[in-house]
Amino acid sequence: MIELKGGKTAPLLLDDLSSYDPRRPTAALFNHLVSLPRQHENGGVPSIPWYRAQCKHKWAIKDSQCNLPLIIGRPDPNVVSTVAAFCEHCRCHLDLSVDFRGGGTDFCPSEASPLHHFRYQPELSRLRYKPENGSKSDNLQDWEDLTWFQCSSIDCSAKLKIRIRSPRLRPEWVNLLTDQSLIKSRSESAISDDPARFEGIAVPQPCDVLSNLRTYIMNALKDPSPRNIQANNKRWLLCLGDPCSELLEYIGFRREDDSWLVPQPDTSELPPISNPLNILLDDVEKELLALLLQRPDDERRVTKVQYILSSATRDLSKALGTSDYRQNPSSRTATSQGPEHPSYPSLGAKLDFHDDLIKFAYERQLVVDPDNVPYYLESLQTIADGRKSEELHTLVAIEASSGKVSAQDVRDAYKLLDLDLASAYLDEDVIIGTFQSRVADAPRQEAELRRALQIIGQDRSSEKIQFMASKTVTNYEQALSWLGATTDMDDEFIVAMYKVKEEDNLGEEATARQAVSLIAQHRKSAALKQWLDTGVLGEVEMDVSQAYNRLQIDDRTIGDDFVLSAFTLFYQESPSQVDDLRSALRAIAKDRKSQTLLNFLDSGMASSEYPLGEWPVGLANIGNTCYLNSLLQFYFTMKPLRELVLDFDEHIMTLTAENLVKKVVGSRKISRQEVQRAQSFVYRLQKLFESMITSPRAHVAPELELARLTLVTQPLEAALRRRSTTTGHRPSLGEINGEPVMGPLPLSIPEAATNGTNPTEQLAGPQMNGVNESAEMDNSSEETLLGNDPAEDGVDRDMLDPNSEQCQLQQQQIFEDKENLPPFKEPSECPRTPDSNLRPLGESSPSRTNEQAPVAEPNRDFPHSNSAKKAEQAVIAPPPSRPPPFPPRPRTDDQKQAIVEEVQIGAQQDVTEVISNVLFQLECAIKADSFDPSGEQIDLIKQLFFGKQRSYTLNLQGVLRTKEQFFSSLIVDVASGPKDIYEALDGAFDEQEVEVEGSLRPQYTTITRLPPVLKVMVQRVQFDQEKASAFKSINHLGLKETIYMDRYMDSEDDDLIQRRKESWEWKRQLRQLAARRADLSKTELDMEMPDVLTAAKEFLDQLSEDDAFEIPEGLQQDIEKAAVQSRDELTFIDDRIKDLTACISSQFVDKREVPYRLQSVFIHVGSATFGHYWIYIRDFEKNVWRKYNDESVSAVTDLSQIFDQDPSDRPPTPYFLVYVKDDLADRLVDPVCRNVPEDVRPQPGPEPSDTLMNDVVVDDNTALTGHEDGGQGAMAATGGWLKADNKGQKVAW
Repeated sequence: MIELKGGKTAPLLLDDLSSYDPRRPTAALFNHLVSLPRQHENGGVPSIPWYRAQCKHKWAIKDSQCNLPLIIGRPDPNVVSTVAAFCEHCRCHLDLSVDFRGGGTDFCPSEASPLHHFRYQPELSRLRYKPENGSKSDNLQDWEDLTWFQCSSIDCSAKLKIRIRSPRLRPEWVNLLTDQSLIKSRSESAISDDPARFEGIAVPQPCDVLSNLRTYIMNALKDPSPRNIQANNKRWLLCLGDPCSELLEYIGFRREDDSWLVPQPDTSELPPISNPLNILLDDVEKELLALLLQRPDDERRVTKVQYILSSATRDLSKALGTSDYRQNPSSRTATSQGPEHPSYPSLGAKLDFHDDLIKFAYERQLVVDPDNVPYYLESLQTIADGRKSEELHTLVAIEASSGKVSAQDVRDAYKLLDLDLASAYLDEDVIIGTFQSRVADAPRQEAELRRALQIIGQDRSSEKIQFMASKTVTNYEQALSWLGATTDMDDEFIVAMYKVKEEDNLGEEATARQAVSLIAQHRKSAALKQWLDTGVLGEVEMDVSQAYNRLQIDDRTIGDDFVLSAFTLFYQESPSQVDDLRSALRAIAKDRKSQTLLNFLDSGMASSEYPLGEWPVGLANIGNTCYLNSLLQFYFTMKPLRELVLDFDEHIMTLTAENLVKKVVGSRKISRQEVQRAQSFVYRLQKLFESMITSPRAHVAPELELARLTLVTQPLEAALRRRSTTTGHRPSLGEINGEPVMGPLPLSIPEAATNGTNPTEQLAGPQMNGVNESAEMDNSSEETLLGNDPAEDGVDRDMLDPNSEQCQLQQQQIFEDKENLPPFKEPSECPRTPDSNLRPLGESSPSRTNEQAPVAEPNRDFPHSNSAKKAEQAVIAPPPSRPPPFPPRPRTDDQKQAIVEEVQIGAQQDVTEVISNVLFQLECAIKADSFDPSGEQIDLIKQLFFGKQRSYTLNLQGVLRTKEQFFSSLIVDVASGPKDIYEALDGAFDEQEVEVEGSLRPQYTTITRLPPVLKVMVQRVQFDQEKASAFKSINHLGLKETIYMDRYMDSEDDDLIQRRKESWEWKRQLRQLAARRADLSKTELDMEMPDVLTAAKEFLDQLSEDDAFEIPEGLQQDIEKAAVQSRDELTFIDDRIKDLTACISSQFVDKREVPYRLQSVFIHVGSATFGHYWIYIRDFEKNVWRKYNDESVSAVTDLSQIFDQDPSDRPPTPYFLVYVKDDLADRLVDPVCRNVPEDVRPQPGPEPSDTLMNDVVVDDNTALTGHEDGGQGAMAATGGWLKADNKGQKVAW
């Protein structure tokens, strides 16, 4: 719905002023004073919202505060005309001022502008609640609404200010003056003090009280030396007295000894008065008069009160220049027009306007709100039809002939093209595409359809649509559209598109050249101008706008590192476009005068600030892999893990039956395929680490296959491949002799041997972009479908003992790889055993499903490894006695794309899954140091990154049950609001209720063993139940450089246990207080409960003034009392929350024996579905934090970007934290590990993704070794992993 910004004529504004009540907004916050009726919905009549409790004001004049305009003659440009009035019903006050002091030559009304046409000025207007004159009233009772308007006529400078104020007399004061029971109570109290003195005097009526107080005020305003009132004055005591002291003091009375001093206004001041006390007394006197007139007639007759208020209507009309405008009385006889028809206020007009004034109002609306011409034209047409006015119909016809369209025309145009006007998905391309389709289907209707398209383009202010409708080229956007080009296409591409258009559209060469000419002028392109003159394109230098568009950068304020990330990402996707990309980067670098970008263009390095051998390298983003890069950088800085990867051949697990049977990781058995996949992953990780150490460039690129193995877990991989076999879209497997390959094909090892080719290299397949894209994923399927010779692996399966370990292992492999079994029945190769002998997969495994096909042996991918050398020496078995297999096939583009798609899908996986996948594969790939009692493998990874925690649960029988298990990371939550790190960690260990045997029982958790490297996952993605969508919590997590884990350790220390229990109790109280506070502060009215109750009392007070409503006695007082009590309760809750929070934060402040230091912070910026990651890593040795942002690695000079809260709407937030044990930090963390050969120098330009360094020398003296002591001492509280020194002795870290 388009916002209406039209104005109102003075007569309509005056009418609306009588209906405007700022205290009671209408539905949908429709402002009756400044808003026009809502737009027509599907041609229907728009409605004007109304709230039945709004006051229909009856304005009465306040003469002493007015500065009335002259009755005859033009307005004085040096005088502000002011009309002061008050409402006889609700007693609110109105100050209307018209200011002509801004200049102008012909004030309205005039011949050209017969009426003021006022346009709302929102920047000057406001509604505010305020205490006034030091009163104790709350902010719902004292308010002021200020609205400004400006006459839209160029020659008239009139500024209109409308100020509406709350009544001076608060509801409780009015109650004191008019409630007969209260008057009787205080009168009887005064009489009882001195009965003889008041003998024969009756209790006063409300009219007496109001009249007496008004008399006191009027005397004060007239008499410069008024007499004081004795406190024991009989009339004073009976009518007012001390119970009304608050009201009296507000008005200006003062109690002094036995007298009341009357107010001291400036009695010499002439109208219009400006003294604040004078205005206050005048306002109160007028309100008292209004209250008197609201009393019942019989009461007023008895007290002989007869007053008449003067209406302000005449003076308001005179001030606004509406006293004598041309009217059309016959308009009320039109049967199709009711008095409330909104077409009139839509034009800012009234029903009684003459046709000339209707035309005037329509024309002014078009001037001030040209975006909504169709709406106003339809309103004019509706009025013309209702009045049957020939003059207005003529105007409608003239407007239509000039090209203007009505809202009905717009609706008809959308209907003709069968488009939904209200659709949120209707963009320019959809509309144009629909038009073209309709023209193709009905060419005879082209003129009608083109006219409809023109109307739609005009309504949407779309030059692109209007150009399509008119077939003309007059500006830059139309030129691009005609050529089918976009703003990010360079000049060379524009020429190419010209030639295509020239060939496809014979006879339109002139239009095509005009399009190129317009583009050349807009871009100021000398190259295109030269081509237009000579036919030869000049040297193209990319415009900076084109450059940002080429790299798809919308925000030009982003840092250089983000620009480099965008550049590298596009280069990875399209290396052939490097020249175009470098032109874009150079244009941006020149525009920014960025030395960083220029250095990158010259040397391939983002900065020459850091020497090669003393600074870490970045990692290229190969397609949504920013999180992968951050994770790889973190693991590289972990010195023990990096050394294990570099010396992997010393830690690799040999694939023997005995080792596979014992292999248990994550509480489940591990299959051969999983070990092979994991070892392939580690070898690729080793290759990357070697390149990060020796590369002479500023960044290197991870292999695509490494990204796939890291990001795509085995269950996801299996699911993706199952999907590829069940959906209609399947990658092609290539052709043989022109026939398509319909199934998986084996690789011919004998053929490779015959050709003299290394069989391992033949198995590895072609190398593309540094990624070993072998056929490894298909090997097992091929073998299963085509069959293998039983003796190929050296095992005679017919001779196997059914109860032997090897036979059981084969059965387990069949069970694990059951998804790859052929659809037909194969002869059994092993005697069958009952299914009960098969060992099921463990429930807690990171990978509960085997991949669709096993990967090749890791040594096939890496011939330089020790295991590969053994394979080269192996005797190759002769081919089986069966038909020869199909020849090897090359990997097709579809297969490469499938890997890319897997990486893209893997990049969207949960962060925890990716981290678990890395650790799981590392453990699967290496041999065990020992085994725990459950059979779980213990190794370096387990000792570095895994701790143990114990949960305590009190069951229904009152027995405390415990359970101990490994954990790799702690998960904390910030969904409920900002927290510091301790508050977040508490959520993982505090006592909470869990379901046990159908009932909730208390449970808490402690840590029995802390890992040297402690990982903390921040759970930020939440689910909105109402919207049924995920969202990211951006609540701040306050980090500390050092945390102390003592409070979470498993301990028998009575003091620590008692402190925990106290802390849990305080937090329980906090939750209760927070829930109670939410009840008091969160209401459907978006107000706190005390304010709701106060507003309710005020509403009841107003209803009580109407005899039609009967309010139960004492209800208002009870509500007021409840409001005070709820406000006091809120204050108590806030104070108690503050105290409890302080107690909790200081509860463990002296427990500092287990310190951990912050080492890495993973940062994410974006939403739950997209965004960007980078990581901050601390170098403890050099005491510096570095920011690793894909290719860029820079020093952090401002630590606030890590630790402080970002005030932006979508701030960067920590997603994953790494803390390391304080006394091991220097030995665990080694961020800078570089060994760049001196004879290698960086070359200009970006680094190709397949450029990785080889021939790396690794220092074997620093290799980590595993335990051989059966796990003794391996479970120390901080991790008992060992390191071998140069003498081969094991020393504890």
